[in-house]
Amino acid sequence: VETPDSTIEHFSNYCNCCGNDISEINSEFAGKRQVFDIPKIKLKVTEHQIFKKVCTCGHETKSHFPAEANAPVSYGNNIESLIGYFHARQYIPFKRMQEIFKDIFNIPISEGGIHYLLNKLVVKVEPAYNLIKQKLISNTKFAIGADETGMKVAGQKHWAWTWQNLEATFITITNNRGQKSITETFENGFENSVLVHDCWRSYFNTKAISHQICVAHLLRDMNYLTERYNHKWSKVCKIIFQNALVLKKKMDNTNYLIHNSQKANIESRLDRLLGYDLPNKDKELISFQNRLRKYRDYLFTFLYHSNVPPDNNASERAIRNIKVKQKVSGQFKSTNGAFGFAVLKSITDTVKKNRLGILNALENIANLQPD
Repeated sequence: VETPDSTIEHFSNYCNCCGNDISEINSEFAGKRQVFDIPKIKLKVTEHQIFKKVCTCGHETKSHFPAEANAPVSYGNNIESLIGYFHARQYIPFKRMQEIFKDIFNIPISEGGIHYLLNKLVVKVEPAYNLIKQKLISNTKFAIGADETGMKVAGQKHWAWTWQNLEATFITITNNRGQKSITETFENGFENSVLVHDCWRSYFNTKAISHQICVAHLLRDMNYLTERYNHKWSKVCKIIFQNALVLKKKMDNTNYLIHNSQKANIESRLDRLLGYDLPNKDKELISFQNRLRKYRDYLFTFLYHSNVPPDNNASERAIRNIKVKQKVSGQFKSTNGAFGFAVLKSITDTVKKNRLGILNALENIANLQPD
């Protein structure tokens, strides 16, 4: 750093060769090194005092405590936002979080206190959570990716859903995997966006400009079918999709607006492949071919829209951390707790995508919103 907090100068008083006293000889600067460390963390306690005055009219007027001092002893917004950061970004369980506050920050806080402060923070960040949702609804710049995964809440099967793009991530928790969950969350769908997903049938009922089936999923299926049947059909099919991925990387904005012979060749080759008669004994191969026929219009959408990715990997990354959280902490004990995690995870992911400091963002939200 340009300006260190402290500087310690080291001088030699005796010659390393002959042992002569050299303490009176002028020194010349020879070099410097810096040591970075964290000072011992000390809890800061602010006491708020109120006073009363009696007017000449006899009325007694008393001053008020600020919003953050709503009890004889309260925890500040920095502790509140740090709990949210530990919970939704670092996936630390409450017992270990309690230990961290005691051992590192010298703050005695109960597990119930952590729950209370976390719930307070969730209430404060909900307006930002709703803004993320509106941002995705009004999106015209990017494709929207969607994914879902199973999870346990109080011993019951629930589902975590995500809808995301390059700027924002929205996560919610529901008790079913059907169309009802999608409709209740995004009633009017995404009329200005292409929806990218893994071919789950409920997504096709969502309003969108078009759909893009995840090519990464299709390639995995083709690898399995090749290993299972060793048939040239799945091998050639894989090559066609790989060629499409290579073409996507080469295309510039102009290529999406004009006729592209490579794109037309890929389309015609796939159509011929979908018309190929497969052996009746290869049931899974036939089933896969029928699936491609059914969703033919959504296989190469990414070759016609510059902002549409060929895979849904970003959505999988957004939802994967729900599994990480459960592996660390086990199941969520309540629907409110699961929803609170979804809210905070939506905020932290969105902040990260916009290259902002996660803890700093949580602190800002906690301080802007009143208790």
